[in-house]
Amino acid sequence: MERTTQVIGQSGPFLDALERASRAAALDRPVLVIGERGTGKELVAERLHRLSPRWDQPLVVMNCAALPETLIEAELFGHEAGAFTGATKARVGRFEEAHGGTLFLDELGTLSMAAQDRLLRAVEYGEVTRIGSSRPLRVNVRIVAATNEHLPDKVARHQFRADLLDRLSFEVVTLPPLRARTGDVPVLAEHYGRRMASEMGRLDWPGFSREAMAELIAYDWPGNVRELRNVVERAVYRWERDTPIDAIEFDPFQSPHRPRSVAGGAPASVETTATAPAETTDEPGDFKSRTARFERDLLKKAMAEHRFNQRATADELGLSYDQLRHALKRHGLISAGS
Repeated sequence: MERTTQVIGQSGPFLDALERASRAAALDRPVLVIGERGTGKELVAERLHRLSPRWDQPLVVMNCAALPETLIEAELFGHEAGAFTGATKARVGRFEEAHGGTLFLDELGTLSMAAQDRLLRAVEYGEVTRIGSSRPLRVNVRIVAATNEHLPDKVARHQFRADLLDRLSFEVVTLPPLRARTGDVPVLAEHYGRRMASEMGRLDWPGFSREAMAELIAYDWPGNVRELRNVVERAVYRWERDTPIDAIEFDPFQSPHRPRSVAGGAPASVETTATAPAETTDEPGDFKSRTARFERDLLKKAMAEHRFNQRATADELGLSYDQLRHALKRHGLISAGS
């Protein structure tokens, strides 16, 4: 596994996690990497391998969730010819491929209990047996595993072996989500933006406007760094001016023309959600004040639906960008200088 993606960040929680991984790398012990999707678990696994004494040996990756349960054991331990239907020739398993190096097991929590039993034996005794064979093979492999689940909870529900978790959790590196990495969003956005501009042959990097960067910082990033990379690269790709990038789209599926949900009921769109805001007719006030409240509520609702993207909101409401900005300032929804 060779990566061109760098591990980028300067926040305290992120640097603490990297420091823990770096210290554990030199020890020939299993490491468990925990983190939400998109937090960079594979990059940390590669770091653990590259900083270890096994750096010049194979780094073999297996995504445990990418294979059906019936094939996971064959992938891990290999099989002999004729071991099962379709096994026309012998195949080396991932443990044998990683001999002398590191085996990275991604999505560890999806392993079946049967596969966990065999994995425990391989970890404890350093032996694997191909399916269809009675002869065990000695392997020298360091295990690095990753998951986005809290495995002790799975142990409590009898969905994960406690003894296997004990063997694999010599060290646990928990990667913080992007929303907890204060200050890393501008650094990452700048990195991915510059790189995308370079890929497109743009000689000058205009950067992001203050408003666009504020949107990026304020967003919750459920998909973490992977999502941020997509958002930033999409913004650079779509921007055709020489001025700082001022249009951010967090949801590429957002469209008033998107198809209705098959399960019945329409997705959020201008027809179904951008209807009249909360009723204010029961509140005191004359026609002018009630109209102002209605307009303010409409602006707040439209901005929220478009994730505070002002250009998308203006398009939705049939306003120019300057008209929307003027309305937002008039209702105190943005400051005059922002």
